Amino acid sequence: MALPSSLRPILRDPMLMLSGALLILFGAYAATLAPYASALAVTVFGLSDGAYSALLVVASVLSVSASVGFGILADQRANRRVIALASGGFLVAGTGLMTFGPSVTSFVLAHALILPLSGSLFGQFFALARLAATLHPERDRPGIQATLRAAFALPWVCVLPIWSVVFGAGVPLITIYPVSLVMAGILLALVCRFWPRDGATRWPDPKSGLSFAQSLREMAEARVLIRVLALGTIHGAVTLYLVVIGLVFAGIAHRGAGDTALYAGILAGLEVPFMLALPMVLGRVSQTGLIWWGMALYGVHLAGLPILAETPYVWLLTIPGAAGGAIVLTQPMAYLQELLAARPGAGASLMALQKLAGDAICAGVFAIGAMLGGYGLAAILGAGLGLVGAGALWALDRRRQ
Repeated sequence: MALPSSLRPILRDPMLMLSGALLILFGAYAATLAPYASALAVTVFGLSDGAYSALLVVASVLSVSASVGFGILADQRANRRVIALASGGFLVAGTGLMTFGPSVTSFVLAHALILPLSGSLFGQFFALARLAATLHPERDRPGIQATLRAAFALPWVCVLPIWSVVFGAGVPLITIYPVSLVMAGILLALVCRFWPRDGATRWPDPKSGLSFAQSLREMAEARVLIRVLALGTIHGAVTLYLVVIGLVFAGIAHRGAGDTALYAGILAGLEVPFMLALPMVLGRVSQTGLIWWGMALYGVHLAGLPILAETPYVWLLTIPGAAGGAIVLTQPMAYLQELLAARPGAGASLMALQKLAGDAICAGVFAIGAMLGGYGLAAILGAGLGLVGAGALWALDRRRQ
């Protein structure tokens, strides 16, 4: 059987294969730890809702600061391997602290201070992939990026059902930490062994020549920030789906947690083949046009949830949701990296700024929607705002062209 065209360059290039392996491992790590951190904070370590909210704010600010700071340093000094090793070290240290000394103090230190310092890893992996992809024909590069994003999503489809079975058998929730530590250790070992030495890469990676302040000013230009904000509305819609899916199913349709998990699992499972098929569309539609269509499909899924939640037709929403998700989870990342094409580290850091904007937008839309009309209105408002943001992005680039 012939390999998909987007997979061939990855399987033939050791650095792209390394990027894919690291993203798969990082995806498995995130799928193991992220869904259960809040439950551990409240039910195991006894943090109040307010205390955990404060922890999340601190962690978010520190994670974004680390992503931006490390990204700028990587561009300034072209020392991407050192930055990746340092970030991987924080990942191992935070998970190790919770493995060998679990306590409320350790939880706060790990999740508020140590683990957020590894926040640049995701961007650094894509920066490596983007630089390695410059050795391939330009027409292949968007497909390579989309396929590697699918590599990060794939473990979520496999890992979450496994943990569901494991916890159903009575295994303590805190078991996720030693398992996560093993994955973090393997990830760090791969970086140490296979990441190319700084200054000895097959592709040109010159130092930026900019001071830290100059790099920050470059990222803070109006043309950059307005596009990050527009893409933030799309990220906010994706985040809002994760917030409202359980609330809509339980509060509107009176469905149980099993239906919620099944819907999320089907959606995540369908996103992967759509991501792998995405290279067939890339190049035929403008990138901003494709993002708009992706948000339109995702908006159908998000806005349709409260309308169809009580009917069997709700399961059909997973199809436009997955098709749109495949686009809005991959193309904004590629767009942001190209926005500062000469600065791979800073370009990757823009993903962290997009996430920060998206999280703030999600929180605001959820609060307003829930107050005025319930969870269903919040979902519809989030879908509409994401569509407006995608349209604004298309209009900005159309005007520039």
